[in-house]
Amino acid sequence: MRSCLLALALVAPLTLGAISHAYAGDDHPKGDAAKQEFPDITKAELEKAIAAKQVVIIDCNGSESFKKGHIPGAIDFEAHGTELAAKLPADKATLVVAYCGGPACGAYKSGARAATELGYTNVKHLSAGITGWKKEGGTVECPPAAA
Repeated sequence: MRSCLLALALVAPLTLGAISHAYAGDDHPKGDAAKQEFPDITKAELEKAIAAKQVVIIDCNGSESFKKGHIPGAIDFEAHGTELAAKLPADKATLVVAYCGGPACGAYKSGARAATELGYTNVKHLSAGITGWKKEGGTVECPPAAA
């Protein structure tokens, strides 16, 4: 009995450590599922799609952030999420890109999932977010100030 308890005392921490490592960081199954569900798009790829007028962009940072600066042409998801179907094109294969604050932010998922639920099949995520967009020299637009 004593040898069984000793063996268990030695193995349990190793097993728990392996289990916690398997669910940490990028190894976490939910993290991998989100990456597969909404593949990342680079700033250069997004700029190319914008120039070709082949993308709809959803800003999921909230209306206050949107007013301070957003990727040109982006839809303010907080303000227009309930009418997203009317804002998106009829072609369900259109590239739709959702973004939020940056790599540590998960707010993009609400806009990306809303587009997916409407039947859009080419939904991607700009993981750099507005922070990375600006840092890499991307232009932003701000709504005109109310008179």
